[in-house]
Order: sequence, then C-alpha cells, then structure tokens
Amino acid sequence: MKKLAILSSLFIGVLAFAQGIKFEDSNFATILAKAKKEKKIVFVDAYTTWCGPCKLMAKNIFPLQTVGDYYNSHFINAKIDMEKGEGIDIAKKYGVKAFPTYLFIDGNGEEVHRTLGYVEEKDFLQFAKDAEDPSKRLGALKQKFEKGEKDPEFLKNLAKLTIYTDSEFAAKVLDRKFKQNPNLDQEDMEMLLSGTRSSDGSFYKLFQERKADIIKVFPESDYNKFDKSIKTGTILKNAYNIDTKSYNDTYFFTEAQKFLSKEEAEKALGKSKSTRALLAKDFTNYEKLSLALYKDTSTASSDELNSVAWNFFENVNTKSSLEKALVWAQESVKKNENYANTDTVANLYNKVGDKNNAKIWAEKAIELAKSKGEDFSDTEKLLNSL
Repeated sequence: MKKLAILSSLFIGVLAFAQGIKFEDSNFATILAKAKKEKKIVFVDAYTTWCGPCKLMAKNIFPLQTVGDYYNSHFINAKIDMEKGEGIDIAKKYGVKAFPTYLFIDGNGEEVHRTLGYVEEKDFLQFAKDAEDPSKRLGALKQKFEKGEKDPEFLKNLAKLTIYTDSEFAAKVLDRKFKQNPNLDQEDMEMLLSGTRSSDGSFYKLFQERKADIIKVFPESDYNKFDKSIKTGTILKNAYNIDTKSYNDTYFFTEAQKFLSKEEAEKALGKSKSTRALLAKDFTNYEKLSLALYKDTSTASSDELNSVAWNFFENVNTKSSLEKALVWAQESVKKNENYANTDTVANLYNKVGDKNNAKIWAEKAIELAKSKGEDFSDTEKLLNSL
C-alpha cells in the first residue's frame, strides 16, 4: 500500500509538471501589473465560446508541454472571452474582430504583436518567439512593407494581421499583392470581402476595381447583393446620431432609395433599429420592431429566424409574442433543420408552458447534436427539468 501511495504521488507529480499553458485567474489590470513587475509580455488568448478554432486550440495546442514550458516561462498568460465582462472593452481597445486572436501586450498595455487563427505546435511556438523579437513584431513588419517588400506570402500575412485594426493600411497591402499577382485565390477573396465594411474607404475602392476577379469565383448576383449591403450599412451608419441615439429617417430613405426599393429600404432601417434596441436592452421596442419586421418570413433565412426567435426566448415575456417566436423558430427548422433551431423550439415551448412538446423537441435537438458531435449539455439540462 505504501509503495502504491508513493507511485501515485509520483504520477500526480509528473502530471502536474507536464502541464500546458497556465492562464492567470485575475482581472486584466492585475495581469498587466504583474507583467510590468516581472518585465514580461502578456499573452492574451482572445476567444469566444462559439468559435470552433478557439476550442480546438484549447484542446490540442494549449495543453502541450512544449507550449506550456515556453509560454509559462516567457509570458504572463491570460485567456479572455471577448464577448463577456471586461473582454468586451478589451476587444474594442485592441480591435479584436476575428477569433482566435493572440495578443502580445507589454506591461503598459501597449500591443507589441498579434496573430490569429488555428495553428499547429511549431507555428504557435514561433508566434511567441516573433513577439519577443523586435525585428519580427507587427511594427517591424509594417516598416518592411513601407520599404517596398513585395513577397506575396509576406503581404498576405501582413494583410491578415492588420485587416481589422488598420483597414486602410491592409487595403494598401492587398493592393500591392494583387498588382504582383492578379490571380486572386480563395483566401484573397475572403480578406477582400471581410475588409470591405464601408463604401467610404480604400477597401471599397479595391472591391470595385477587382469586380472582374471576384465574379470569376462568385456569381455576379452575389457581388451585387454584397455591394448593396455595404452601401446600405454605410448610409445607416451615417444616418445614426450617436448623441441622440436616433436615426435621420429622411436622410436614410433619400440615399438608400437610389439603389434600394422602398420596401427594401424600410426593412433595412427596421432591422438596424431593432438591432440597436436589442443592444441597448430596450426589449419593449425590440419586441415591437421585430413583430413588424417578421410578419412575412418568406425572404428571411433560417439563421435569421432562429436568431430573432432565440432573442425573444431570452428577453420577451408576452405570451402572444412568444407564440409568434415559436412560429419563426419552426419556420427556421423547415428551411434548415439543425441542433440550434430545434433547441430554440424546445425552449420556447417550455417558456409558453407546453412541457410535452418541449420534451419532444429537446429530444430531437439532442439527437441532432449527437449526430454532428455538438455540445448539447444545455438542452440536456432542459430535458432533465421537464
């Protein structure tokens, strides 16, 4: 027994030693103070709960001993959900809009390097080494670009790193890349489209200039639909007064109807107003606007209907409105049955008091999740409560 106890303690010791990245369990200000005191850089895994690559990094890469040994000895490590708590402000401050993003920040809170995406062990260790090498940090890469670097892979990587934080610069980088190699690949297209978020900036000009290349990959109808969406979004942004928290409807309709029908313009403005009401937690107005918007669901996508139905489940208590949301969720299922929308139907049935149908739909949701290898723990809790 004594030998077994000794062996057991040794085994536990080995497990404890062979750990991956040790993330700090404290707030960001405390983490920065610790980094400053120890003269280290902070490594931030900027993630979200819904991000697939984030989960794979946490499962496959962060627990590796080689990764843990390096990151634990060289950095103060933080793992922060960008959609909760202080993560929301951190995401705004550092312009985190793609996940996972890896931030390297000094003790003064200044970003020294960043990168992103799922990568294997070797590349993830190289990220760390680059962050410690001033000649390989983002600032140095920008200087290299300004000196005329034309290597396509370098340009692609630099565009990826700056597309969400400095879109004007990223547009310049991609413009140089496209002039070097006019044949755009899938990744080039994705960067170009994700960078085009307004009809005012350099990305939109690039988007227009490269139309012939884009429609070789995507139908021209998709290009035109995206173009409409970008122009509409820009007008909506310009029509909104952040101080009064209100829209200039007259301005919006005057500009939008230059390329949208009256019905399309009304729907676009209605969706924008409902989104802002939801973000402002003005659920009474959100409920009213959404009920008007989704009287006709024929043109709404499955995901769109599921999203508004779930928002009603979480934030609305009027029974008649919840019953309407149940119709939206069931319409979402008809258009594209999946775990998410069947789970929404189950939860809505439960909220309106129909336990029998809630159970049937919860069981269906769990079966769909199992078939796709998805996490169904929340639905299982619902089922157990019925």
